[in-house]
Amino acid sequence: MLCAPASIAPRRNLPTAFRLTKQYALPRPPYPTTGALSLPAHTARRTRSTRAMRISPFIKHTALALAIAAAGLSATANAKTFRWSYQGDATSMDPMALNETFTLGFQGNIYETLAGYDGELKLVPLLAESWENTEPTKWVFKLRKGVKFHDGSPFTADDVIFSWKRSLTPGSDMKGYGAKASEIRKIDDHTIEVITATPNPILPREWVFLYIMSKSWSEKNKTTEATNVKGDNQGNYANLHTNGTGPFMVTERQPDVKTVLKRFDGYWDKNIKTNIDEVVFQPISQEATRVAALISGEMDLVQPVPVQDWKRLDDAPGVRPLTAPEARAIFIGMDQARDELLFSDVKGKNPFKDARVREAVVLAVDTKAINDKIMRGAAKPLGSLIATAINGYDDSFGAPIKPDVERAKKLLAEAGYPKGFTVTLDCPNDRYVNDEKVCQAVAGMLARVGIKINLLAQTKSKYFGKILLQAGNQTSMYMLGWTPSSIDAHNALLNLAACRDAKTAAGQFNLGGYCNKKVDELTAQIGVETDQAKRNAMIKEAFEIVRKEYGYLPLHQQPMSWGVKDNIKLIQRADDVLDLRNVVMP
Repeated sequence: MLCAPASIAPRRNLPTAFRLTKQYALPRPPYPTTGALSLPAHTARRTRSTRAMRISPFIKHTALALAIAAAGLSATANAKTFRWSYQGDATSMDPMALNETFTLGFQGNIYETLAGYDGELKLVPLLAESWENTEPTKWVFKLRKGVKFHDGSPFTADDVIFSWKRSLTPGSDMKGYGAKASEIRKIDDHTIEVITATPNPILPREWVFLYIMSKSWSEKNKTTEATNVKGDNQGNYANLHTNGTGPFMVTERQPDVKTVLKRFDGYWDKNIKTNIDEVVFQPISQEATRVAALISGEMDLVQPVPVQDWKRLDDAPGVRPLTAPEARAIFIGMDQARDELLFSDVKGKNPFKDARVREAVVLAVDTKAINDKIMRGAAKPLGSLIATAINGYDDSFGAPIKPDVERAKKLLAEAGYPKGFTVTLDCPNDRYVNDEKVCQAVAGMLARVGIKINLLAQTKSKYFGKILLQAGNQTSMYMLGWTPSSIDAHNALLNLAACRDAKTAAGQFNLGGYCNKKVDELTAQIGVETDQAKRNAMIKEAFEIVRKEYGYLPLHQQPMSWGVKDNIKLIQRADDVLDLRNVVMP
């Protein structure tokens, strides 16, 4: 049941328009952080003597030991430990186990890609110093020299080719990335040619999460295939152990409890901003506990902060909320591929195969009410699978669909379900902002038209291990959020709306099996088109088809919602990724 929100004072920093980044330069604490200790006067007087004293060897050695101990304590005191909490854990340390933004973002502090994003989501060189599209279907990458993995071994072209092949192994959730190339050729240790089946004008941007692993380390530790998110090979060495080229290395890993990172002294980029020596990450699922940990000083950063607690952080000393629209769309998918739903009281047929039923689902849900009452007005209701920040977005297909409960009831009756039906809705409870609460609201709204929801809310490790294609796709209805890693609409069309194809990895996250050949044709054309106007026109046409066929129930563009100490500088990227390279402590 939806309840009216309590009165909330206006957020002083809540943006009125989408910004790709927010950088915060916050004040240092008002107290001195260093200073000499002085003995009390009475103690000093007692040490005075009118006679010269001979210092024994024992006293000398004792003094030396005390000096060394003091130096050690000083070094420890100066070491900077950053304490960070999120509502759930990174699902795996294997960079190819799960295509999920938080997990990939966390891993991006340990592993690196050929190119990555800066704070404004502009493409910058990482393990590749440069790249060039020399022919329509050929890219040449010049790799960075002098880069070391955490074990001291050198980074070469062999590691890139190995990682690309590993991304295509059965357990990998990154097949869609690897499938962008049909071949990678080694020219020398620091030059590769990437061959694509068709022209791809944005290939470097599409590989920002295709992390590079050490070939020799992977072979030595028998981890040449990716960890399966379903759990079939959780004993995979890379699930708990890492060896990247990034600025931090893992020193302790306790899944769902604690992960400790230590700064990698051999990191190739000596100009990164961060002054962090150690990172202690601890997932805290309870919202109130997470926020309390920040206010009490136990944590330096927590994610996400419930929108109802923004005012609380505004008023609390020493901390503040960081808020902005995220480049993520939240939506509900429906199984429209199977002839019979796995989790429903309807037997012998699948109600979601009927477009009238899907339309009824969409018309029954009031996204504005969800935004007003669950998201406290911080989200933006959507009618599409992409957020406003994504290249190609247009209000013609992105504006929210107006609810109509009476028409929804009529459509269900016409489709043969005058009394509705029962179906299970899979939902995470530690992945998106207010995810379980939003699912509960959707369930309540669908009940008004006769669709009874059995809500199955689980931690994201169990949730993804149930609904994803490589995990068996055991779902009839599900919540999902999507941020195109390329910040381009083609990524969403290819992954969410294209007909599923195991060979090309198209539709890898089309978990409901929506399929329209015209959308596929347009998606293929968009992928090779270099004229921006023509490209955007095709994007618009494709998304309008998905909208008219009610392929999904779009909900909203969710807000980013972080809580941080006032004296910490960082950059809040629009894809909700924390890059530790940019975190500066006092």
